[in-house]
Amino acid sequence: MKESFKNRAIENIKAAELAFDNNFFNATANRAYFAAFHATLAAIYSLGIEPKIEHRTIQTIFSDNFFNRRKVIPSKYKRILGDLQDKRNTADYKAGISKKVAKEQLKNAQELIEIILKVIK
Repeated sequence: MKESFKNRAIENIKAAELAFDNNFFNATANRAYFAAFHATLAAIYSLGIEPKIEHRTIQTIFSDNFFNRRKVIPSKYKRILGDLQDKRNTADYKAGISKKVAKEQLKNAQELIEIILKVIK
């Protein structure tokens, strides 16, 4: 499952980049979040954990294992997944997001995915 979710993370971040380049800012936020979410799932599976896939549960397991216990990812990344989800919810279910917010979403997701993929090699 680790490889499957890693591949989905890469696919979704590329989709987010394409969406941004084509001015689809809400889609950018959606794909950026799911790219990061799939990367965190790959990280969790890399530890041999087979979690129930619920968004808050995954965030808690990821935080506990990669920030709190093992401290292998810098703490400045701790809130990114939750922030990505909040903005994705705004993009999908509320007023939508701006180009500026979409660009920030994309950058944050790219950074988080990059560090996760380095950690789980």
